[in-house]
Amino acid sequence: MNVSGANTVTEFILLSFPCSREVRVFLFMLFSVTYVLTLMGNGAIVCAVSLDHRLHTPMYILLANFSFLEICYINTTMPNMLGNFLSETKTLSFTACFLQFYFFFSLGITETFLLPLMAFDRYLAICRPLHYPTIMTNHLCMNLVAICWVTAFLCYPVPIYFITQLPFCGPNTIDHFVCDPGPLLALSCIPAPGLELSCSILSSLIIFITFFFIIGSYTLVLRAVLRVPSAAGRRKAFSTCGSHLVVVFLFYGTVMGMYISPTSGNPAGT
Repeated sequence: MNVSGANTVTEFILLSFPCSREVRVFLFMLFSVTYVLTLMGNGAIVCAVSLDHRLHTPMYILLANFSFLEICYINTTMPNMLGNFLSETKTLSFTACFLQFYFFFSLGITETFLLPLMAFDRYLAICRPLHYPTIMTNHLCMNLVAICWVTAFLCYPVPIYFITQLPFCGPNTIDHFVCDPGPLLALSCIPAPGLELSCSILSSLIIFITFFFIIGSYTLVLRAVLRVPSAAGRRKAFSTCGSHLVVVFLFYGTVMGMYISPTSGNPAGT
């Protein structure tokens, strides 16, 4: 039943980091530097790959897309967070909150799709080197990247629509730095266990399926690398995978800690 007419909340308050003004100013400077460095680093990668035709290969196309994704991802939360550090109100309109929710989670899901694709690319390059140029062409790579983006942005419109139809009649304080489904559902005037369970199942499936796909791909890569007779060859093979594995464990470790752990208290998200 559509009960959106019962809404009395027109804006939400994002607490982010509740602390003294002095600490908030320090955090503002710290996160501002991090924000600028992130934009510059990822922007440099995107520009380098775009301008140098020698880098128009699947591995670098995926890297450039991942860097562009990180630029988009950080912009869904960081500008508002930086503003909240210096603001006393910390408010976000009802519409802006759900737009942030949509883009934050859609881009997060895009990352969970791109990381397995990057692992699959490394699997083909290391385990099937002779067939790699004919299998992973630039055209196929771009098509797979497009599928990742489009599919990710189609995952959450329906759940978000149903959440917006819930009545929000106060309070309106979200103890988070982003409009997250857990705190949002907790603020609803009526319980929605079915909607909460649906969001949890959807996100858990996406997270675990993609994570185990990555683990499987790198298990095969590791087995192939260990068969390489020379130490130099093994180091070269590992060097193309090491940074990706670090990103994988940082990303999935954070996501599982926030949304999958029993003590998280939120519906799973990405």
